[in-house]
Amino acid sequence: MSTPAVVVAAPSSGSGKTTVATGLMGAFRRAGRTVAPFKVGPDFIDPGYHALASGRPGRNLDPVLVDDNLIGPLFRHGSDDADLAVVEGVMGLFDGRIDPLSSGPARGSTAHVAGLLGAPVILLVDARGQSHSIGAVVHGFSTFDSSVHLAGVILNRVGSARHEAVLRQGCEQAGVPVLGAIPRADELTVPSRHLGLVTAVEHGRHAVAAVDAMTTLIARHVDLDAVAAVARSHVDVQPWTPAIAEPVAGHVTVALAAGRAFTFGYPEHAELLAAAGADVVAFDPMTDGLPTDTDALVIPGGFPEQFTAELSVNDAVRGQIRDLARRGAPIHAECAGLTYLVDDLDGHPMCGVLPGSARFTERLTLGYRDAVALGDSSVHPAGARVVGHEFHRTAVTFAGEYAPAWGFRDGAGAPVTDGAVTGGVHAAYLHAHAAAHPAAATRFVTSAARSAVTEAAESRTRRGGAYL
Repeated sequence: MSTPAVVVAAPSSGSGKTTVATGLMGAFRRAGRTVAPFKVGPDFIDPGYHALASGRPGRNLDPVLVDDNLIGPLFRHGSDDADLAVVEGVMGLFDGRIDPLSSGPARGSTAHVAGLLGAPVILLVDARGQSHSIGAVVHGFSTFDSSVHLAGVILNRVGSARHEAVLRQGCEQAGVPVLGAIPRADELTVPSRHLGLVTAVEHGRHAVAAVDAMTTLIARHVDLDAVAAVARSHVDVQPWTPAIAEPVAGHVTVALAAGRAFTFGYPEHAELLAAAGADVVAFDPMTDGLPTDTDALVIPGGFPEQFTAELSVNDAVRGQIRDLARRGAPIHAECAGLTYLVDDLDGHPMCGVLPGSARFTERLTLGYRDAVALGDSSVHPAGARVVGHEFHRTAVTFAGEYAPAWGFRDGAGAPVTDGAVTGGVHAAYLHAHAAAHPAAATRFVTSAARSAVTEAAESRTRRGGAYL
């Protein structure tokens, strides 16, 4: 039996989904429940707040990145030992990747994921500037798609007791119960920047305080018993597992960049690397050196442009990463990881693995991409196809010629190449979800094991040990 779930959705972005979903997770946990947190879409920031609130890894459910048939298994993987799951939606309830050949919900939309889970939707409505007409809004969302079950409404930014009474009357007329009403005066503001919220890791103790305030707010103004009563899911599949049929033999250490600069990664990636036989060791490139006996390196996305001075000053680890690349060890870098590998980022020295420069720009590059690997690498064979996601405001200019990692068409349909493949390095802006491509983890760990054997043999030769 799958874990009961509720999906927190809204008519549009900016309605307060993160505050309410995070607060629900924290409030249920505070009440003694084990809560599994999820986020619809490719978002890396909200799951950090979800993790603080629930005490568990925040996980993503994105049918565009992993396809429909993995949503149920991934949900069960993250929730089977929980009492309740809270799923935060993305954008407006029905907003997603439009497929002109489909008449169902837009791919990757909150409605799409709710349908795949068989879970009810709780609609969060920003009540500012609204009165009895809210009933028409709620009625429209409850009837627009018969496959979506709208189980209740939470009113946000309510101005007064009289305002709340009128809003409740409108929702009752629409036939949808009100499960909570949050006063405008209690509204919380979470720090934001060019790509969305400031990450929970970056925000530190302030993020902990913000999550605690969200928890208190929701516990005070939302009927938790009513929310739990409507929760359900119908996921009749086996949980996803990171188990690999034949883990790579030998001891392989994969260093995973973490800390405040590199927070954009899916937890399933590290789980798959470990299942493939690697010892995955996290380190902070701002303060740490590479873990002892590192055989391979993963550098996820994040906000390195906010920490250029701190990253640059740790020249010891930058030198270690250059040495790792020179010996041909596998290095997998996504987005921020790519900008960390070039010579400089906004003039601050970086690793110098890929000659070139990265600059912060005013242009946001955002969207899903249907990509193909243009050559063999330590991560993918030539011709491998993935659906990935771009999300950045930086641009990289290489000083040399490199085989690109990916080819795809951008949002305007123009052909684009992305990133670089050289030696063991695979670096690009594109984010992919590892659960959709488990063979990539095995390939990466296998490459690391081979590289380690080669390096050991060459080291013995350099020391003269091969002739003893």
